[in-house]
Amino acid sequence: MKQFSLIIALFISALGFSQTKVEHVDAATFKKLIDEKKAYLIDLRTDDELKNKGFIKGADQIDFLKKDAESVISKLDKKKTYLIYCAGGGRSGDCAEQMQKQGFKHVINLEKGFDDWKKKGYDVEMKK
Repeated sequence: MKQFSLIIALFISALGFSQTKVEHVDAATFKKLIDEKKAYLIDLRTDDELKNKGFIKGADQIDFLKKDAESVISKLDKKKTYLIYCAGGGRSGDCAEQMQKQGFKHVINLEKGFDDWKKKGYDVEMKK
């Protein structure tokens, strides 16, 4: 009985450690989190989207529509916190789910995407 209790306790403990915290936040909260500089910022849009519409300063790009996107994401440090966004929130929502399945510690998704960010008047950088 002791051995069974120990196995159950270890299993429950392991579940707690593997859980990913995923948050879906509005543009104001996302901006605040960027300003705190405690997370890595990732733009999931295509090259054309970045070129034509701009991007959030400091963002690294991983084109979520490319075939190798899942592989690229899986190589990121799962212990870090990531701020992710796309155009309208669809791709980044899918990416957050994928990152959760892969065991990332903390993922924060810009709920309505870059389009809402821009509409709210937050700073946008253009590719040179």
